[in-house]
Amino acid sequence: MSTKAAAKAKAAPAPNNFPKLHNAMWPGLVGKGSPGAEPSIDLDTMLDLTAKAEVNGVRFDGVDLFLYNPHVDIDLSDDGIKRLADKIRKKGFVVGSVVAPVWFDGSAMGDETKRANWVTAVRKACRIAQKLRELGARPDGVVRIDSAASVTDWDKDPKGNTKLIAKTFREGGKVAKDFGERLAAEGEICWGGMHSWKYMLQTLEAVGMPRVVGFQADMAHTLLYTLGYNAPEHRLVPEKFRWEPALFHQAMKTMTDALRPWTFDFHVAQNDATVKGSGDHEKTGKHCPVNDVNGKLNVGRDAAYWLRDGKGKVPRKTRHICWDGCMFPNDMLMKQDTWNNILAAMLQVRENHGWRE
Repeated sequence: MSTKAAAKAKAAPAPNNFPKLHNAMWPGLVGKGSPGAEPSIDLDTMLDLTAKAEVNGVRFDGVDLFLYNPHVDIDLSDDGIKRLADKIRKKGFVVGSVVAPVWFDGSAMGDETKRANWVTAVRKACRIAQKLRELGARPDGVVRIDSAASVTDWDKDPKGNTKLIAKTFREGGKVAKDFGERLAAEGEICWGGMHSWKYMLQTLEAVGMPRVVGFQADMAHTLLYTLGYNAPEHRLVPEKFRWEPALFHQAMKTMTDALRPWTFDFHVAQNDATVKGSGDHEKTGKHCPVNDVNGKLNVGRDAAYWLRDGKGKVPRKTRHICWDGCMFPNDMLMKQDTWNNILAAMLQVRENHGWRE
């Protein structure tokens, strides 16, 4: 190499190393394990698939966890938490955000027992999160929550139900604060009081704990906010929207300007703008493979709406980002190319909207 070429190579900037890149473990659980569904994929297998993913020598930095069996028992003992931390660190990973299993016997909008169960699930999740932090296995992250209430039930008394959800969230927020944790409500259209960008904002404002109870933005789910599914009164694009760039940009800007100040956690994801529902479960968004030809998002570009502020600057608040892709077929999840493609997209997001420390 010539002296000139060597000097040029030496001057090349190092790639960004923040935000850290995490993979979600819950795609191995969500929509699986029940009668008629595909079997769950165990945590060890999900960790192995994540550890084997590599793009140009770069690997995932960590994982986000669903605190639910068969992955992680919400009543895990202290010794069990230590074993979990050791297992994850042996893969070269840290833990980021964790999901509290608030849905199964709780609801933020339910009766006294349901609400108490909801808060108990949050308390147990915060305990595990705190222990992982004390063990040095979790440098950052939040505890994820939802209202665990249907849109249909919420519609029966919007004002009263939002008030009740906010009350429960505040109780959970006080618990989280005692553990040194924060709660992030995921913006998904199937949860009452959270099913539009305006309703989500109203709920967070009613909670009134902006430093403790905030928002988790998932690129796939929040895209549907702009389209008004389950809340057409708050759609941000015309009914005959054809994905015109200017209209898309304005809708995304309006939504993210409102919710970004509340955002604690961020999921990279793809969406084809279709929705589905099953039984009593409200219509919800469909995650797609990151390179799906029907995907409506330019992942590397559109992450900017959440990772950059209103002036286009990167505020460096989001210390890690996580891939979320639920209810993919097991044969897709078991292919290593699936995870390599995801990691490549995550790297593009980091290079476009990250920084170096």
